[in-house]
Amino acid sequence: MNIPYRALAIGLVTIALSALLFQRAQAGGSHYFAPVGDPVVKEECGSCHLAFPPSMLPASSWQRMMADLKNHFGDDASVDPATARRITDYLLANAGDAGGRRYGDKLLRGTSTTNAPLRITELRKWVREHREVPAWEWKHQDVRTKANCVACHAAADRGYYED
Repeated sequence: MNIPYRALAIGLVTIALSALLFQRAQAGGSHYFAPVGDPVVKEECGSCHLAFPPSMLPASSWQRMMADLKNHFGDDASVDPATARRITDYLLANAGDAGGRRYGDKLLRGTSTTNAPLRITELRKWVREHREVPAWEWKHQDVRTKANCVACHAAADRGYYED
């Protein structure tokens, strides 16, 4: 009688672990944002900073950002018109209120999609998630800016933003 219970227990543990792994694979976990999949977007945006997942901002933010690449957070990030169109199309199609909704909803909840900030670091959810990070840590030589996600989230380039 003891053997069937052991087999049942092992089976249940196996099912539970499989379900957890499957859920993470399906949803990516609560801090997962599908990384940039387009090689041109990854190269152009990623040459200066992490190519941020498009689901982290609504389409209106990406549209405004791409419309003023000459003044991209203090830098001129201008690209040729065809490249700009490709990047814009990709970002809009995968924005947090479009194709990337599955991932972006958790970060954009409560954010006006028509008047959203251009900086991910200004989203209410982002601010709430990072409120316990002391000011001195943002100034550390390995961090330097709140936009340097990979300084604290080693797998950010693969879409994982867990601590």
